Amino acid sequence: MAGRRSGSGVVALVLLLVALVGCGGRPAADSATADVQRLLDRRAAAVLDRDQRAYERTGRGTDFARLRAVPVAAWSYRVTGLRRTGDTATAEAELRYRVAGYDPAPVTAGRTLRLSRDATGRWSVDTDRPAKKSAQQLWDQGTVQLVRGRHSLVLGVGQSGRSLRDFADLADRAVPAVSDAWGTRWSRRVVVLVPTSLEGMAGLLGSPASSYRGIAAVTTGETGARGRAPADRIIVNPDAFALLGGLGEQVVVTHETTHVATRAHTSAATPLWLSEGYADWVGYRAAGRIPAEAAPELTRAVADGRIPTALPDDEDFGFTGDAGRLARAYESGWTACRLIADRWGEPRLRAFYRAVGAHGKRAGAVEDAMRTVLGTTQEAFTREWRKSLEDQLG
Repeated sequence: MAGRRSGSGVVALVLLLVALVGCGGRPAADSATADVQRLLDRRAAAVLDRDQRAYERTGRGTDFARLRAVPVAAWSYRVTGLRRTGDTATAEAELRYRVAGYDPAPVTAGRTLRLSRDATGRWSVDTDRPAKKSAQQLWDQGTVQLVRGRHSLVLGVGQSGRSLRDFADLADRAVPAVSDAWGTRWSRRVVVLVPTSLEGMAGLLGSPASSYRGIAAVTTGETGARGRAPADRIIVNPDAFALLGGLGEQVVVTHETTHVATRAHTSAATPLWLSEGYADWVGYRAAGRIPAEAAPELTRAVADGRIPTALPDDEDFGFTGDAGRLARAYESGWTACRLIADRWGEPRLRAFYRAVGAHGKRAGAVEDAMRTVLGTTQEAFTREWRKSLEDQLG
């Protein structure tokens, strides 16, 4: 009898431990995480269904009207952490979404959500904001407006419909221009984001505004799964863009669209002089500008006897506040790509770009592509490039 009672005690202890730990060995405290995950699953379904009432039943946070215009094909949350204090909690989550017809892979964004639980035990969202060190999404800045072009989708905040239509027109001209230079084996569609100001642009990039002062637009992409192109966004700085003339606007948008087209063939092996120089080459390709007009800073340097001794390093492209240095870096990349197109032909320039990006690592990438695609060495190419600067800009 004593042995049987002892066995019953062991069984009772085991059952108690199971109850405390929960099925599958997960702590009972994880039930709150599961509850919050289910809440966010309902919130995601409401966004996809464009069901405002269902969305509002999950709580507050982002005003549903702010993101109503965004045409999403996928929207999901994954809770990555939960800190709970009684009937309040803070959840860290990964938001993944795709813009319908444009994104081959999801955009990912870190979010921090504050939640509360009512007397019935039901959780709801109180706030939904970018996670620490994560960039804002456009709807974090206001109600998103949408304009569709033939090859573009323009999303803006605080912009007039006419302004967004102008950006769509620029992008619609850029896409065929890029395809004519690069080829058609890319999506041939672009998403343009137009915030209200430089500060809005910086928020979308998760960087200080000072990093982009004077920069009219940038392209940013999320890395997708292996073998797929990333989900790129052309993000406009409306403050700097407003200072451009018609030709400048088109060159900038075509330049950024080139980055979208070439992204799948751009890797850590690709130096910035090549990626930025090629984008400028495509941007100026149909503009009819002579080198002295398209490269004024480099022209001044050559006139002063300061011909660059080498192609620019990646550091020369940093937004350090030295506008002259940055301009010379871009102009040097453009003149180098222009030399390849003129001397070896546009198909070789495309092949050279792809060969460098396919190398896998920076060391030796340019040298190997120079040898296999152009039949020259980097030293010989640099000498020829410097001579072309003296001939064309001197």
